[in-house]
Amino acid sequence: MTMKKILILFTIALTLIITSCKKPAGEGGNSTITGKIHTTNYNSTFTVVNAVYDSPDQDVYIIYGDDATYGNKTKTGPDGVFEFKYLRKGNYKIYVYSKDKAAYLPGINPPDVAVYKEGEITAKKQTVDFGTIEIIK
Repeated sequence: MTMKKILILFTIALTLIITSCKKPAGEGGNSTITGKIHTTNYNSTFTVVNAVYDSPDQDVYIIYGDDATYGNKTKTGPDGVFEFKYLRKGNYKIYVYSKDKAAYLPGINPPDVAVYKEGEITAKKQTVDFGTIEIIK
């Protein structure tokens, strides 16, 4: 085989490999997911609402596609807003921890549970708003 034929075959093979690879959900794109965390703060017996507010400095986690664990986390701003930038097309789950009011027992601090929201980025340069996620503290 001549060098020219080898180069042509190599170029064709490389083109097929590059164009057939689909990148999974995750970082490396130019889309954004936004949302807001809102808190209802109760007394220790969950019978009286002490305060209702947008959640500043709250940890927010993102799961890429079908991953088993989170891929990144961020904190909300002073107004409870969060943002994950530079994402590719795909499915995403956002979660944040909240007190489990349903597991309340007198004298025992209730456990934290994850509150999820799911969504999909379907286009480049897209901003997907996951809306407001309500949590309890």
